[in-house]
Amino acid sequence: MARVRQKKEIRAAVLRAAGTNCDYETGYALTLAGARPVLVHVRELLDGIKKLNDYHLLIIPGGFSYGDDLGAGKLLANEVRYLLGEEMTRFVKAGKPVLGICNGFQVLVKAGFLPEFQPGEWSQEMSLVANDSARFECRWTFLKPNPKSPCVFTQGITEPIPVPIAHGEGKVVFRDALIQEQVVNNNLVAFQYVDSEGNAGPYPVNPNGSAWDIAGICDPTGRILGMMPHPERHVHQWQHPWWTRRRHNEARGAGLRIFENAVQLCKDSL
Repeated sequence: MARVRQKKEIRAAVLRAAGTNCDYETGYALTLAGARPVLVHVRELLDGIKKLNDYHLLIIPGGFSYGDDLGAGKLLANEVRYLLGEEMTRFVKAGKPVLGICNGFQVLVKAGFLPEFQPGEWSQEMSLVANDSARFECRWTFLKPNPKSPCVFTQGITEPIPVPIAHGEGKVVFRDALIQEQVVNNNLVAFQYVDSEGNAGPYPVNPNGSAWDIAGICDPTGRILGMMPHPERHVHQWQHPWWTRRRHNEARGAGLRIFENAVQLCKDSL
């Protein structure tokens, strides 16, 4: 008698701290993508109540962790790097995907997990600073995927997708020109800001002044992605203000594909 193959449950840790405010939306997106999200407070990991290794996927969502004291995402980045560094290293070496959204992107960058040219060194080689507009930008943008990028989260996305932003410190800057050249030449730029036709442009197309119009980058393995826009806020078509003007054959929003790709990777390889 043939055995019934059980469906693999993908457990996704949604890391949160004081000031995180996009954890529930992120959990909802993961549920739609077929994973079981678990809200994990950073203190639970530090106290050993929960173990990062018990999860297949890690998401660091948006918000203002610890009020962005000392800079956006800096305090949570210090905890992730200096107090959870060994757990994070094991998690990443196991090939498990990591996604940082907005504040989560800032955390990954300041903890040294992106762009991370030298595995295990975790040196900060870039940062996210105040927008050139000197204001909090909260609106819709279009993101162009890089077809040459190794990023697992962008697989199958071939056209610009509409995803909203909400940040005051989203301008990508690099430590020096050499680091930027390495990121670009190694196709670590996963997403760039463009207009609705897929063309680059100055503000407001590039909402923050990021170098090379960067909206998201990945590490060389493609399994760690950081992005400033919020894909969890566009998982249904009707969440977009133009949804009644568009012709579409499915109910899902453009941002859901990013979560689906991560979950599928876990099902296929973990």
